Amino acid sequence: MNQSPVSLSVLDIFKIGVGPSSSHTMGPMNAARQFALDLAHRGVLDAVRKIAIQLYGSLALTGRGHCTDRAVLLGLEGMEPATLDPESMDPAVERIRGTQELRVLGMHAVPFDEALDLLFHRDQVLPLHANGMRFTAFNAAGEVLLREEFYSTGGGFIVRAADFGTANDDPTATVLPHPFWNGASLLGRCRETGLELNELVMENEGAFRPATVTRDSLLQIWAVMQGCITRGFSAQGLLPGVLKVRRRAPKLHRMLNEAPSPGPMEAMDWVNAWALAVNEENAAGGRVVTAPTNGAAGIVPAVLMYYRRFEQGSSEQGVVRFLLAAGAIGMLYKRNASISGAEMGCQGEVGVACSMAAAGLVAALNGTNEQLENAAEIGMEHNLGLTCDPIAGLVQIPCIERNAMGAVKAINAARLAMRGDGTHKVSLDMVIATMRQTGEDMKTSYKETSQGGLAVNVPEC
Repeated sequence: MNQSPVSLSVLDIFKIGVGPSSSHTMGPMNAARQFALDLAHRGVLDAVRKIAIQLYGSLALTGRGHCTDRAVLLGLEGMEPATLDPESMDPAVERIRGTQELRVLGMHAVPFDEALDLLFHRDQVLPLHANGMRFTAFNAAGEVLLREEFYSTGGGFIVRAADFGTANDDPTATVLPHPFWNGASLLGRCRETGLELNELVMENEGAFRPATVTRDSLLQIWAVMQGCITRGFSAQGLLPGVLKVRRRAPKLHRMLNEAPSPGPMEAMDWVNAWALAVNEENAAGGRVVTAPTNGAAGIVPAVLMYYRRFEQGSSEQGVVRFLLAAGAIGMLYKRNASISGAEMGCQGEVGVACSMAAAGLVAALNGTNEQLENAAEIGMEHNLGLTCDPIAGLVQIPCIERNAMGAVKAINAARLAMRGDGTHKVSLDMVIATMRQTGEDMKTSYKETSQGGLAVNVPEC
């Protein structure tokens, strides 16, 4: 096995963006924007008279439901998920379609016929990943000025075809004080240094930025998560798309607030409500935090809200410990398997988020490093084989409820681990390897293609 160390940052794992999908919305938007920037950097932008976009594999099969078409148009115009105002998306797309013109990077107008220039190749897959896309720019004579292929590898990450599987596939080249490549080496580094896992990760983050900036950035991530829950509780009506799914979080929130007295399952009810609120906002294209993906964005916020509301002694510093530890676990999955539903099925999204949240809760509650690793392992072990079969290609059914289930499961995994001494038969590394093997063995129809499972057994409308 390649023993190159993990050199990601927790701020690579937790990214502010927009819904409904990190791999099918944020990734394509990032790729389209990068292609536009490459045109400018090469000095050929002014010569462009046509841009053609081709989507392959899972992007083609579920792209319309995941707003991939809208994402690439906005990306070519220079917009990026982290700073894009969700309210500006519809007007911008309507303008592009109404005028049949793209403003590349907001500065160069190019004619655009969507029916001819944006193609969904539902029966073709590019060779390196299920989420492939190709961008081509032509001059007035029809000559190719630039052609590039990108892959969206989950969580908003993108990789150029030329860089896939190389050192450049890693978005950072930062030398860390405590490098690690798997769970065993991470725990080993902690033992060697005497550091708690969250402390070790914070020291690694110091290679990217000062500790105060990391702490403030993580608390900003937490603030965005809370804002997403608030919007999810206040929004009303139906979610977009043919399924006409009604938002449930607002009513559940109202019922919990108006209950005459808390019941024995109050904590679980609130966790369900928080998770539903986030993923209903995601399904509506609102602002969310990838954790580690948009399809699984509700699990970490719901478990963090549980920590802040129901655990005595909870604190802001506990939130920081939670996100540092959860981010480290996310890095292990990104490095040793995948966080892409198109590669791993939903075990790579909800399963990973559950594992991350379980580990984060143990860190917030001052558990040991060994208990933290045990919680992460439990969180994934009982999500192995989870398929990704979104009905109508929308991140709604079963995705929204699945986040509520994953959040409750994460809390239980943390509680099980905290009541042990950290010793267990199945290691986190073993379960990550099993998850990767399971994803590789899983039929393509169960990996974000809407060609299997619920997607074919439940009528769309």
